Amino acid sequence: MLPDIVEVESYLHEYIPLSKNMEVSVKQVDENGITLKAPLIPNINHRSTVFGGSVSALAILAGWTLVHVNLQGLSLSSRIVIQRNSIEYLQPIDGDFIAVCPFPSVEVWERFIKMLERKSKSRIELNVDVFGDGVKAGSFRGVYVAMR
Repeated sequence: MLPDIVEVESYLHEYIPLSKNMEVSVKQVDENGITLKAPLIPNINHRSTVFGGSVSALAILAGWTLVHVNLQGLSLSSRIVIQRNSIEYLQPIDGDFIAVCPFPSVEVWERFIKMLERKSKSRIELNVDVFGDGVKAGSFRGVYVAMR
């Protein structure tokens, strides 16, 4: 069973302080994936658009959160780190922005879990789309490692 939005947001703000400084809010936590949102003002750059590092950080956090809450739901407490990532910035964002990390295919998730249970370490690649004003503004791909 997945935790509720308030619980996930509180966890992020307590254990990943950058999420609190960015004023990240959790908009969706369910079997379809994770959606995180952040406002422009604490993430603004010198051009009055969202700082690229904030776009990347929100995308990384969305993928990390998906892995975290789903492993917790399976009682598979793990240390989760990002191993590598890439992001393509498609256009500037001049307002609030969201990162959407869809749940991976059942096959990909099951392979990830089996390897984690068997070897106590596993990797999963996740895709995250970042939107500003309903328009796709970033495309992120990250590899996360879970260690029991």
